[in-house]
Amino acid sequence: MLTTYGSTNRLPGRVGRPSVEPSLTGQDTAGTPVLFFDDFRSGQINRAKWNVRTTGTVVNNEQQAYIDSRETVYVAREGSDADNNVLVLHARHRPGYTTSDGRSFDFISGRIDTRERFQFTYGSVSARMKLPAGPGLWPAFWMMGAGTWPETGEIDVMENVGQSDWVSCAVHGQGYSGEDGLVNKLFFPVGIDATDWHVYGVAWAPDRLTFTVDGATVYRVTRPMVDFFGSWAFDNEKFLILNLALGGVYPFKTNGIHSPYPGIAEETVAGIMNDEAKVMVDWVQVVGSGPVLAGATPALEVPS
Repeated sequence: MLTTYGSTNRLPGRVGRPSVEPSLTGQDTAGTPVLFFDDFRSGQINRAKWNVRTTGTVVNNEQQAYIDSRETVYVAREGSDADNNVLVLHARHRPGYTTSDGRSFDFISGRIDTRERFQFTYGSVSARMKLPAGPGLWPAFWMMGAGTWPETGEIDVMENVGQSDWVSCAVHGQGYSGEDGLVNKLFFPVGIDATDWHVYGVAWAPDRLTFTVDGATVYRVTRPMVDFFGSWAFDNEKFLILNLALGGVYPFKTNGIHSPYPGIAEETVAGIMNDEAKVMVDWVQVVGSGPVLAGATPALEVPS
């Protein structure tokens, strides 16, 4: 079977419109509940849906400070269509930036999540995204449980560390977390890469998680696979996260770069200084698996 990446979910009208949209009843055309949808058409971050996060505990030896600023998290027009706005997470070079608790960073970036605004259990999650290239850039689309980590689980729908020929997906829980997580990579065919627009998704069911890129399955994690290593951590509510990290463990263990920053190449620093390090998100959607989805707290904005 021939799989074509980068060509799905493009319908007449607004570029990148998902093939499953909420109606006035909050359902798609098949009657499945659309629990969450944001295409950023309002031109600004909807803070009823999203929290814009600032740096607290630093993990993974990451080199950026997350800040709540239009420098790093904003909505912009993409292309010629006046109705086609995208979320932008933008890394910037700000040597000596000092956080409120006195820590110093040379980079700032953006991170948003739906914690306590939208949390759910089971359903199909997807986002249409365009990633930057550069060794050490670490964009991610993922979900976490609201309790302790890793006991309440983590689902990484998409991660990338600046190597544009592949993306990865993973799950983490007790007994299979951090460097021992269950992970898989998709290597794109020649002529297509992560800097193109792609739809990254996961179908989350009680006994499995099926990860997709542009609708094609790239990894399936089943309960028996997880039970072999530890406890299944995917029966509880999760919230959505989008972020652009810089450097740290995952990039470093992939590229082995020590300087100028752990996991970040010289050319990547130059790209950040030239304002090229941007993740763009066209839309984010969560579709339920039936008429009633246990644990879901809808945050639906129906497009006009």
